[in-house]
Amino acid sequence: MNGQEISSTDPAVQASGSLNYRFDIVKRSRLWFTLSLAVLLVGLTSMAFSLASLGTPLRLGLDFSGGTLLDLSFEQAITTEELRQALQKHNLGSSIIQLDTTTSQDALIRMPPLLEEERLAVEATLREEVGTFERNLVETVGPTVGRLLLRSGILAVLISFGLIVVYLSLRFQLDYAVFAILALLHDVVLTMGVFAFLGLTVGMEVDSLFVVALLTIIGFSVNDTVVIYDRIRENRRLISRKVSFAEVVNLSLNQTFARSLNTTLTTMLPLIAITIWGGVTLKGFAIALLVGFGFGVYSSIFIASPLLVWWRQRRSARFVEEVNADRDPQQLPSDSPSSL
Repeated sequence: MNGQEISSTDPAVQASGSLNYRFDIVKRSRLWFTLSLAVLLVGLTSMAFSLASLGTPLRLGLDFSGGTLLDLSFEQAITTEELRQALQKHNLGSSIIQLDTTTSQDALIRMPPLLEEERLAVEATLREEVGTFERNLVETVGPTVGRLLLRSGILAVLISFGLIVVYLSLRFQLDYAVFAILALLHDVVLTMGVFAFLGLTVGMEVDSLFVVALLTIIGFSVNDTVVIYDRIRENRRLISRKVSFAEVVNLSLNQTFARSLNTTLTTMLPLIAITIWGGVTLKGFAIALLVGFGFGVYSSIFIASPLLVWWRQRRSARFVEEVNADRDPQQLPSDSPSSL
């Protein structure tokens, strides 16, 4: 497409006055909104159950709740029951235990905060009762530090949102900016909802890396939305005003669809590798990015732009109604006979 205006008689415009493109994304807006609403309801319900049972919308990890974390690799296959029985001798039977189901040799144990002497005693009991192991990681965070990290993480997310709001408001018209921000909220809330569900079902926790993942998701999603909005604005300037705004948005989405999909897929490939082979500490981070990037490309294509079309159409319809209401009725000719 060149810089000249495209008129309604251009080959790119069909006889019906619409543009040539493959997928009519805007026409199926209700389907996209319904899918997002369904995932949102599942996520909010999971967060409500998590809040009722755990006291927080998400299952907080060691970084936020405080405690001692042990990452152990045993020489032989073990069971969760063996570990819990050994921990019970130190009144730690309620500790959270995550066992690698593929080998049954790698265990991640989260306990209340322990002093070094207490931790060494626990390790000695595990060697005696369960078997020899290699300690890969030991980490202890106090509850005060955990609360500080949680507040800092929430503050970082809020500041990033504020800066993005300022940037979008300066770069685009107000309605563009509003729906781009709604798409960002969509990605963040749905990602949190998925992790709330995973926390209830498989015990997945969120830590400081989850906050890093959210910040990365926000940047990735807004970049994709800005690219699509730039194409819409450019096409709106080049294509004849006789073509509806919905048609222009559909054309722009079709033009950027392959780019958005390919960029997301190539970004997800190393994340899939990290999820499979990256170890326990990086698995949650990689899963958060995978989920968030998927929601990000979905919201940029199927949420932000269709919402913009819906708003423009509603605003145009309201304007037409106001014009018709303010228009004076036409004067009808008088039926009375003229006087002689």
